[in-house]
Amino acid sequence: MVEKIIWIRWVGANALGEMVGLGLTFGVTGLTFSWLDSLPGAVGLLAAFFAAVLIGTIEATVVGLTQFWAMHPWFLKITRREWWMGTLGGALLAYGLGYLPSTLISLGEQSPSTAPIVEPPPWITLLLAAGMGAMAGAVLSFAQWLVLRKSIRRAGSWIPANMLAWLFGMPIIFWGIDLAFQVGQILPGILIMAGVLLLTGAVVGAIHGIFLVKLAVKEAL
Repeated sequence: MVEKIIWIRWVGANALGEMVGLGLTFGVTGLTFSWLDSLPGAVGLLAAFFAAVLIGTIEATVVGLTQFWAMHPWFLKITRREWWMGTLGGALLAYGLGYLPSTLISLGEQSPSTAPIVEPPPWITLLLAAGMGAMAGAVLSFAQWLVLRKSIRRAGSWIPANMLAWLFGMPIIFWGIDLAFQVGQILPGILIMAGVLLLTGAVVGAIHGIFLVKLAVKEAL
């Protein structure tokens, strides 16, 4: 019964955290990029890169605090600041690594390309998103694992748990973004993305929540 309560709290916290945190991150990033478009060349690209990474603190803070609320009664040795810092560190690293390739490619372009951009088939996009999610899950969870291992022996399962969770979660986000763009209207697009991010957080939380329950049992022993 206790394990079920932990899991339900965790799934709900992740669903709400991703909907609010990642939703605000997307919104602020879009507005910031629109403003930075007026900056010339490399200055604008570098400004956009650092802005995108820093804006990731929004998602890290919201998700980290909601996760802590869900887990705290069963992980009393972990403080709110420790979990927030672990979540923040992983998120900033993940955002940095995520935006770095496209930034470097853009900086390396000597002249604007006139060749049309050919988008891959949807199934390839989703497959690539799954691979990206697995890698992002490892990066996101590493600092959290450093926090967990201080009080729980054999907490290493937390990293593969997040890799598995985001393997399924990231394609949902990519699918939602494509769906929102197809709608072509601002308000319906926002509502679609809110629902998609809520679903993503629930799916991700449901998967690594199973592992969290096992860690909570170890903590109680």
